[in-house]
Amino acid sequence: MHIPDGFLDAKVWAAADVVAVAVVGACARKVKGNLGERQAPLLGVTAAFVFAAQMVNFPVAGGTSGHFVGGALIAILLGPAAGVIVMTCVLLLQCFIFADGGLLALGANILNMGVVGSFLGYGVFAFMPRVHLWGLRRMWAGKGSLAVAAFAAGWFSVVGAACFCALELGLSGRYPLWGAMAAMGSVHALIGVGEGIITAMVLNFLARVRPELTAGFDAGGGAE
Repeated sequence: MHIPDGFLDAKVWAAADVVAVAVVGACARKVKGNLGERQAPLLGVTAAFVFAAQMVNFPVAGGTSGHFVGGALIAILLGPAAGVIVMTCVLLLQCFIFADGGLLALGANILNMGVVGSFLGYGVFAFMPRVHLWGLRRMWAGKGSLAVAAFAAGWFSVVGAACFCALELGLSGRYPLWGAMAAMGSVHALIGVGEGIITAMVLNFLARVRPELTAGFDAGGGAE
């Protein structure tokens, strides 16, 4: 999903840069004011985990591959603002050290995977327990509620970020808009399954070995 240089025209990457800088700045101020002693070490640990996990690719279909993104996981644990900050740091390192994603497209990559991925994942995680359709409310009384909400958050965060990426490519005239949406959406719908599974597994593991880290969850209501 990392966009290289040359795929976005000037007006698109410049607009993405402006939005990304504004959102990251606002999130940095919020994290600085709200981050406590318990969350600060976890912020560094999750950043290291996401950076390492993104280096591992898994096959999807038709010769394509995907990797863990992590915005939803961090947002669930520490809040969406922290998710944006961690993802921004990871994407900066990937861009400058590994040339993964273009310098001019850095703002777009932060906007897609950092901002959209974190806030959308957190929003889905918070919303899932409030779903009443088809009697789904009953599942939240069971032990699998955390896993279900985490899986949905991971899946939607990846697909949403992919759709924003496709929108930027379409607005740049690189590909037809709806063709890019269909291609990116279908592939990342599969990649999102891996994202959802990893997000659910990590949160369930933390709930068992470090229950204090998930003590602020209200059946998927997110961390305070």
